[in-house]
Amino acid sequence: MSLDTVFITALHIETIIGIHAFEQNAPRPLILDLEMGVDIREAAASDRIRDAVDYSAVADEIIKLAAARRFQLIETLAETIARMVFERFPITTLRLSIGKPGAIDTAKTVGVRIERRREDYAACGMR
Repeated sequence: MSLDTVFITALHIETIIGIHAFEQNAPRPLILDLEMGVDIREAAASDRIRDAVDYSAVADEIIKLAAARRFQLIETLAETIARMVFERFPITTLRLSIGKPGAIDTAKTVGVRIERRREDYAACGMR
């Protein structure tokens, strides 16, 4: 099966994240890149958003999730986002990068990159 990609690059979000006490006092900016594997042929044929992965809705859901929770680790945030995106959107794969600018003074950013497939969550009852 051919796989197409819907992507969001440099999505800026804010959340409370970090293991240090000072990091738990105020939200900090994070930068996300997402690549979502999806077959776009139905959307291309119909030219209707209901047949597509609505990248605006994906971004809105991520922003809401990040604002509603506190995290210690970027790894936890990444996995939480991945599960939510698979639950709410008809994607087959996800590559997600989260950067935390300013976490290390001598680096532009640090972060994690994860890759997941829908079948990674099959044991959890997710379709």
